[in-house]
Amino acid sequence: METSEAPSSRRPWLRTALALGAAGAVVIVLVAVGWRPLVALDRAVAHVLHVRALAHPDWTGTNRILTDWVWDPVTMRLLVLAAALWVGLRGERLRAVWCAVTAAAGAGVQQALKALLDRERPQWEHPVDSAQYSAMPSGHVMTAALACTLLVWLVRRTDAGAPSRALVLAAAVLSVAGVALTRVALGVHWLTDTVAGAALGVALAAAAIGAFESFSGRTARRGPSERADSRDRHPGRTGADVNGARPGAG
Repeated sequence: METSEAPSSRRPWLRTALALGAAGAVVIVLVAVGWRPLVALDRAVAHVLHVRALAHPDWTGTNRILTDWVWDPVTMRLLVLAAALWVGLRGERLRAVWCAVTAAAGAGVQQALKALLDRERPQWEHPVDSAQYSAMPSGHVMTAALACTLLVWLVRRTDAGAPSRALVLAAAVLSVAGVALTRVALGVHWLTDTVAGAALGVALAAAAIGAFESFSGRTARRGPSERADSRDRHPGRTGADVNGARPGAG
């Protein structure tokens, strides 16, 4: 069973999209211009975590399992597709397609930004992991942030109780933070890559959700108003007459 949401429910999502989209853009610009405090923070965090990765193989191995299997982009996209299928089977085909298209769009935006920014990844004499493409934004983090935001939204649309919703939200936050940690800990991303990825992933998902809520709200309001207008134009007809049936037919 679904819970109904007021048309104004789109506003928090759109505000979130604007705020986090702007935050991600600021981080990208500061990195692009080489703002020294931020660059120094990136290098310091990367150095500390790389030293730890070399000194603790078990820690490094755990991070590789988490980043390659638990929070891998393929895994996160499959979760979204599974949730979309579940929603579609419940009768909400448009919402299901919307989620799938948003996930695909996220992958495209992520790759476009990587190609545009072309930031070099951290370079180590003794690397503990490797990755393809450029560094910013982190694809793992952006995908996880987008997917988890969509999943939180879908759960909020059901009759799940407050504890279940809180659990899903906590798991979403833990997943995004966790995958960000693994990427920096394995030396394949700078801290700012993950911050930008998280902000942009949530922003993109929130924008898509806000757009869907706006579209579905207008559609829901248009239906009753169109029927009312039709009755006004034909005051002497019944509802069946307005829909095209002959009086007395059937």
